[in-house]
Amino acid sequence: MASTSASASRGNVSAGRIKSAASTLYSDHQPLIDIRKALIMMKEIAVDLEKDNQSQMVKELEASFIELLESSEDCTHFSSAIQSFGNGYQPGEGPTDFKKLFDDEIAKLKASSSSVPQNHPLLRQFREAIWCSSCRTANAREEHEDIVMTSTQCNLLNVACPLSGKPVTELEDPVRSMDCKHIYEKVVIMQYIRSKNARAQCPMSGCPKILQAERVVCDPLLLIEIDEMRSMSKQTTRFDVIEDFTELDEEESD
Repeated sequence: MASTSASASRGNVSAGRIKSAASTLYSDHQPLIDIRKALIMMKEIAVDLEKDNQSQMVKELEASFIELLESSEDCTHFSSAIQSFGNGYQPGEGPTDFKKLFDDEIAKLKASSSSVPQNHPLLRQFREAIWCSSCRTANAREEHEDIVMTSTQCNLLNVACPLSGKPVTELEDPVRSMDCKHIYEKVVIMQYIRSKNARAQCPMSGCPKILQAERVVCDPLLLIEIDEMRSMSKQTTRFDVIEDFTELDEEESD
């Protein structure tokens, strides 16, 4: 009896250590941040190449962009697998095949993922940035307006906090739900969660997720994605100004 108790105790200690180690590894998001910054830089370089009519180099850079995007998805699956493995691990009676358990977890995450690199929002933004840099007429913009209208809504699910109404780009302390991915002003959403006594449904219309304070955080990519939205909004504004001047020139020529 004492032997069984001691074995169970050692198992609990081992599980606790693995969970702690997995949590530490999962919290290191620097690789994902570095990849995202590299993707942004590649997009900016591609725009400059397009302006210089270096079409072949743009195509080659797009191929590299897709490869890095796939690596980013693999990194995300790897990170999620570490977290899931750490939270769910329970030692058995015999030796544990950690590699098999981990590989199975990654395979399960990949199988449940609907992400396809060719349909990825970041690739769509890359291609739109190239198009915008070469587009010169108002008619061309009208023909491709469906691309422009979707560009600023790709990465962020909501463009304003559902409680305060403030645009996401103007939030002082933005946070995002790890479950439904909606974004809020931190002070406002935390007050909302406390007021609901652990039954706080996401205030975004139509979202059924129940929010937990510890799972509403400023994840490492949120601020980068908000900066991307600001940048795209400025690009759209500049495009509108160019279009206005184009219309003015057409009126004067008439």
